[in-house]
Amino acid sequence: MSDLLELSLDDLSAGFQRGDFTHSDYLRAIEQQIADVEPAIHAFLHVDSSQTRDSARSPEASGPLAGIPFAAKDNIVAIGGPTTCASRILAGFRSPYDATVIQRLKSAGSLLVGKCNLDEFAMGSSTEHSAFGPTLNPWDTSRVAGGSSGGSAAAVAARMVPFALGSETGGSVRQPASLCGVLGLKPTYGRISRFGLVAFASSLDQIGIVTRTARDCAYVLSTIAGHDPHDSTSSTDAVDDYAEGIEDGVKGLRVGIVAESLNGLPGSTRRNFDDAIAVLRSGGAEIVEVSVPSMGHAIAVYYIIANAEASANLSRFDGLRFGHRSTEPGNLKNLYMASRGEGFGAEVKRRIMLGTFALSSGYYEAYYGRAQRIRAMMRADFAHAFQRIDILATPTTPSGAFKVGEKVGDPLEMYLSDIFTAPANLVGVPAVSVPSGFDGQGLPLGLQLTASHFAEKLLLRASHFYESQTGFYRRRPPAAETSWSS
Repeated sequence: MSDLLELSLDDLSAGFQRGDFTHSDYLRAIEQQIADVEPAIHAFLHVDSSQTRDSARSPEASGPLAGIPFAAKDNIVAIGGPTTCASRILAGFRSPYDATVIQRLKSAGSLLVGKCNLDEFAMGSSTEHSAFGPTLNPWDTSRVAGGSSGGSAAAVAARMVPFALGSETGGSVRQPASLCGVLGLKPTYGRISRFGLVAFASSLDQIGIVTRTARDCAYVLSTIAGHDPHDSTSSTDAVDDYAEGIEDGVKGLRVGIVAESLNGLPGSTRRNFDDAIAVLRSGGAEIVEVSVPSMGHAIAVYYIIANAEASANLSRFDGLRFGHRSTEPGNLKNLYMASRGEGFGAEVKRRIMLGTFALSSGYYEAYYGRAQRIRAMMRADFAHAFQRIDILATPTTPSGAFKVGEKVGDPLEMYLSDIFTAPANLVGVPAVSVPSGFDGQGLPLGLQLTASHFAEKLLLRASHFYESQTGFYRRRPPAAETSWSS
């Protein structure tokens, strides 16, 4: 009997129906894998599958997600356990309600088994900025898993869950998905409700999905997408059946590449990207060179806008209403300062200070105002490009996973990890990272595909074609190997 942990959602559903194994069998396999692998990876901040066991025996719902365990990044609130955002300032906080995405997955019969590690308040590209220690890469535990959704990506790559939820502000699902060798989707802004997602930068934030295959991602997206009256920014556009037509291939699609964005890439990343484009071309896609002139400004614009919005959003953590409160305040002003000083980590403090500076009266127009104007130019540039092409292709990251500690002392170098991913968040369009092979050190790389607003179905179709031709998603990282087998 094949390893349960390698089965897709379709295969699991068929196995349940045939009686090859039960939902409880599968949950026990997941629990055992977490017990075996988690100590080496540290993908989770909280695991509690005890409350899911009764539901696993006979899920009330039917469909591909019924009885399927999943994990969520620990900045997405859920009843039954803590929500910390990997920050000491939220130590002990328990949500009184479920985020809309959690609610919808539970209604589909899915079982939340744990909350995943992240960079504190989702601010980082390596999950080294967690107050509770870093998550390590399942392919090489001396390297980072990426961030800020590193815990979610590592949990899926290490076969501890078949899918996980993360969050995106500038690539925080796609970048760790690429570094861990799994698929990561950032939907169109507003496609998925943000109700219950702890805010970082509200005009950029979006809940994303980590899976091993495009079809699995399609099932999850179809379940959690759609308008939510609790989130005024959620779209009222109809939700597609994202699995329908997923096998239609890429023949006739126009795939754009931005040649200037590839200059300076390491040799292995460039060769990997060229090979990926060749796969798409072999399927009948037309490769078109396009220009997106403002794309090179994305990192500068992103870190001004994101930090400015973060400085406003994080002002609510003041030591009074919830979370950490200093025991030696003296007076109200000192209470604010001491509670925030003790509760926030160094990276969060850095971003709050940068954002506050960008919003200050003397510099608002020079920084924040100018960044928003360039953001509008980017939207126009992408809209113009998508008049000529169906999909834009780039590498997901400039290189494979870097060593733990390698970039912690150089924030600017760390920020450049998002050079290819940040534009999609600024423009609000959907983008996906699909495993595209390995660099010279055996570390995963990803192909990023970006499309126009609400074209997730097209992205998943192209991703499915690519993974069916290459099979990189089947490779299992060393850290996921255990003695357990079904």
